[in-house]
Amino acid sequence: MTSNLTRRSALLGLTTAFAAPALLRAQDATPIELSAVRRNASSFVTQDWRDHFESLGKGVIVADTTSRALHYWSADGSDYRIYPTSVPMSEDLTKRGYTEVVRKKVGPTWTPTKSMRERDPTLPDHMEAGEGNPLGSHAIYLSWPAYLIHGTHDTRKIGRRSSSGCIGLYNEKIEELFALTPIGTQVRVI
Repeated sequence: MTSNLTRRSALLGLTTAFAAPALLRAQDATPIELSAVRRNASSFVTQDWRDHFESLGKGVIVADTTSRALHYWSADGSDYRIYPTSVPMSEDLTKRGYTEVVRKKVGPTWTPTKSMRERDPTLPDHMEAGEGNPLGSHAIYLSWPAYLIHGTHDTRKIGRRSSSGCIGLYNEKIEELFALTPIGTQVRVI
């Protein structure tokens, strides 16, 4: 009688024998606490435009700095969208309240404010539109000076406290919002 034992079957048997105790221990292991895992994704909080505005007007935007989400409703209320955002780095840079969209620009240029340059003297005086520009591909200007809703080329910033006061979106999302949002859209930052 010949043995059907080959080198391959012997290795498979040994591997199984050594792996079995580890697999059994893994089944008994306590699951990882997901709340302890840190991510840069938002935990969106549902908003209703009626909690913030009397009417939709030309449309409304609610930028929620706590959940790091921007909510958009069209003028007739039929189109609702939610986007993950970056938010200001600190409370002293966060402006809250009511404003509106006053201007929009594809390929915005960037000029750091005096306070930005005080915090970081290495910032340039001015930056043309392009890959290194922190305003990304599109910018929506608000009635508050130096506060914008804009894109970013640095996708690591989304879901984080990373801006000098503005609300940032992924470039493809700001492009979408830009197309939807007319001048005069009401905005509330909470």
